[in-house]
Amino acid sequence: MFEVAISRYLKHHGHSDIRLKAVLFDMDGVLFNSMPYHADAWHKVMERRGLHLSREEAYMHEGRTGAATINIVYQRQYGQDATPELIESIYAEKSAEFNKHPEPGRMPGSWEILQKIKAEGLTPILVTGSGQHSLLDRLAHNFPGMFQREHMVTAFDVRYGKPNPEPYLMGLEKAGIKANEAIVVENAPIGVQAGVAAGIFTIAVNTGPLDAQVLLDAGANLLFPSMQALNENWEKLQQALIP
Repeated sequence: MFEVAISRYLKHHGHSDIRLKAVLFDMDGVLFNSMPYHADAWHKVMERRGLHLSREEAYMHEGRTGAATINIVYQRQYGQDATPELIESIYAEKSAEFNKHPEPGRMPGSWEILQKIKAEGLTPILVTGSGQHSLLDRLAHNFPGMFQREHMVTAFDVRYGKPNPEPYLMGLEKAGIKANEAIVVENAPIGVQAGVAAGIFTIAVNTGPLDAQVLLDAGANLLFPSMQALNENWEKLQQALIP
């Protein structure tokens, strides 16, 4: 199964092999079980502001910058862009609402797979659309010694957020590697689109309520039902990657 997916990727991109040097991780829904809190915060704040974004739809926007999400909803309702001041105000309110929730725990399987990656001499890279200092600060606490600041791409670093490939292209640049020297681990459709558009072998983990087909339709090269499942299959995947 893994060999077929890898072969398809190589053929499509004209690579002879994947020489793995780094793994690029999304954060919410991959490293942290935080998406239910985000979806709830987005829904509540939008409703308070007279805007409409259901908890379910919030998962479809997962991975976008907060500004992009706000603008999509605002344009849909009012047919025009939200002002920068309004975007800043709504996002600050959404961040405050998110922080009312308990601290999100590690996604089961995430710590284990990061330990394997580190032990194998691979570089973990964070590529997130988040601009929340609070959540970024928790990385060092929940994943000690795993992520270096120079190997993080956040909403503060990019001009174009996911699904644009810029965040993942920047991740490659920060690691000093090519597209066929990395893999992406994502749980959101637009994140998968971004990884695929960057030309990187992209693994989807379906940790939310979306139908698995949504992630495959976004272009995922491989699909796992959870981070735990990816962790359990990591050695087999590694074997399939060896040329």
